[in-house]
Amino acid sequence: PHPVLTMYWSLSVSVFAVGGMISSFTVGWIGDRLGRVKAMLVVNVLSIAGNLLMGLAKFGPSPILIIAGRAITGLYCGLSSGLVPLYVSEVSPTALRGALGTLHQLAIVTGILISQVLGLDFLLGNDEMWPLLLALSGAAALLQFFLLLLCPESPRYLYIKLGKVEEAKKSLKRLRGNCDPMKEIAEMEKEKQEAASEKKVSIRQLFTSSKYRQAVIAALMVQISQQFSGINAIFYYSTNIFERAGVDQPVYATIGVGVVNTVFTVISVFLVEKAGRRSLFLSGLMGMLASAVAMTVGLALLSQFAWMSYVSMVAIFLFVIFFEVGPGPIPWFIVAELFSQGPRPAAIAIAGFCNWTCNFIIGMCFQYIADLCGPYVFVIFAALLLAFFLFAYFKVPETKGKSFEEISAVFRRKKHSAIKGAKAMTELEDLRGSEEA
Repeated sequence: PHPVLTMYWSLSVSVFAVGGMISSFTVGWIGDRLGRVKAMLVVNVLSIAGNLLMGLAKFGPSPILIIAGRAITGLYCGLSSGLVPLYVSEVSPTALRGALGTLHQLAIVTGILISQVLGLDFLLGNDEMWPLLLALSGAAALLQFFLLLLCPESPRYLYIKLGKVEEAKKSLKRLRGNCDPMKEIAEMEKEKQEAASEKKVSIRQLFTSSKYRQAVIAALMVQISQQFSGINAIFYYSTNIFERAGVDQPVYATIGVGVVNTVFTVISVFLVEKAGRRSLFLSGLMGMLASAVAMTVGLALLSQFAWMSYVSMVAIFLFVIFFEVGPGPIPWFIVAELFSQGPRPAAIAIAGFCNWTCNFIIGMCFQYIADLCGPYVFVIFAALLLAFFLFAYFKVPETKGKSFEEISAVFRRKKHSAIKGAKAMTELEDLRGSEEA
């Protein structure tokens, strides 16, 4: 391909992630300023504007309109990928928090699947119709705009942030039906006192205060492991692998991957409250590791054994399945669970920024690394997956069914035991020193 074309292509792919990186920082601010629902309503304007630009790309300087449209849509996605999990985690009952949090990922993968299908040649993926394909997500934003008018504001936001007790009760009644809101109000009161004592936490404080360090590291690592797991590489490579495996219409096989992706996200919605986040996250990483190894073997031996292509194909499907079981959906909502009301908006902003930055790095560099390493590119991902697995095993706590209060207590315990351990070590050394003397 022409180098200028490659540059335009890379730019239009990566500028989307840059938009996400920039706007994810403002999630906490805009969510606190306008309230969760109003903020989501307002950011829809960005989506509609960005999609209009892309839809009109045929009538103006196409590359510039597309890149501008992608950038604005990126800004929108950075905001909504923070605001949505924030709102969902705050309106969900504790017992359903994970399942409802996973619906965020389900919406994303369903969107990907719909766009894959609509992108087929005979539908919208052709010379005449492509601007319509690019502009379609604006229609989703319009629909969301009207649906949000029916959504109650987050009772946690009303109660803890604004101190509007009656409105919070009303909102809870709308959300829960006619069950007694007092138990949840009591929980919020506890959180409110916590929040009052810990003030609103800035992004800088999150990193400098030792109180949050463990939780911040865990939150960032789950984001990094989601993006650097190799899932983007699988999607990028799948058509190519299916071609080599002799599939007549590799596009359909890739759509098959999209279908598997969606189906297993649905399964994950039910699993996440049964099995817990931590165990799903760990088993997902382990399964992806095995699939990445199988994938490498399949690709490396392809020239010697034709049947190895089927090994690679099965590995692709398994990789996607394991991704959607854990590392796909969990990072989106676990961050909201790891922090109480005070630091939560700042934590979601950092985690979002981290996720988008990793997305950008993968988008920009993957092509070059793939050209360099060929079939061995998945060895890199296998090594990374092993590192993520070990980290999660030692550092990520289980959050299933725990109140926000109990989760922060887990981190406090971890921190204390680490300090105790260090103290014990120095005392031991002192003893040894005096014995030797």
